[in-house]
Amino acid sequence: MSAEDLDLAITLAHEAGEILMTHWRARADLSITHKRAGDFVSKADMEAERHLRARLRAARPEDAWLGEETGAEAASGARRWIVDPLDGTTNFLRGIGHFAVSIALEEAGTLSVGVVHDPVRQETFSARLDDTARLNGVPIRPAETAALAPALFGTGIPFGTMAHIDDHAADIARLMPQCAGVRRMGAAALDLAYVAAGRLDGFWERRLQPWDIAAGLVILRQSGAQVEGWSAAERPEESGSVITAAPQLFGAFAGIIRNA
Repeated sequence: MSAEDLDLAITLAHEAGEILMTHWRARADLSITHKRAGDFVSKADMEAERHLRARLRAARPEDAWLGEETGAEAASGARRWIVDPLDGTTNFLRGIGHFAVSIALEEAGTLSVGVVHDPVRQETFSARLDDTARLNGVPIRPAETAALAPALFGTGIPFGTMAHIDDHAADIARLMPQCAGVRRMGAAALDLAYVAAGRLDGFWERRLQPWDIAAGLVILRQSGAQVEGWSAAERPEESGSVITAAPQLFGAFAGIIRNA
């Protein structure tokens, strides 16, 4: 892991963001494929991912790859790039300006670099191990909210035939009477980054994919947020299930979510 890897990820996230914005402005002309109920892929996703894969192959030829649309590609080294070229595809296709490019680097099983770039707002959340999480180069930290009553949380609600719809509805029913609100904004990478930056007080969701959360996990941890799975010993990067909040709020929040 190095500052050069982080700089590369930021540069590539911006390049992919420019590709997305070109298609965003002409999204009525996009070809769209339905992967399953409520899950879409478009020419924008594919073009951005192909660009990122080609650039990373050229810059880091020994590194492995995992992309949402193109899958896994092994390599000779112990490093792997984990990429979502467009997190929030449904928002993108419906003209809702809340989506992001997500790029993470994993080294020997440890997430070491994370970048989440919002091309609409031109906001780039970034972090690497042993350094502070940043937003457009400025250090960020979680909110100082210490009680549930004024806290605002984020989540992602399962859709279509996904598992845990009833479980998640029960989570919301337990949490809502005790907090200021819950937001479902449709882009997990940005939700995690928003917790790191103090815009949300916490976030939870079950069984996300590696490309949904890898970059956000690095940013969260380097911001000082507490990050766990459905138990303290569970690693979200392995299970896909994540609960996160500022340390002073985490216990109360996680207690409600885990009390299924």
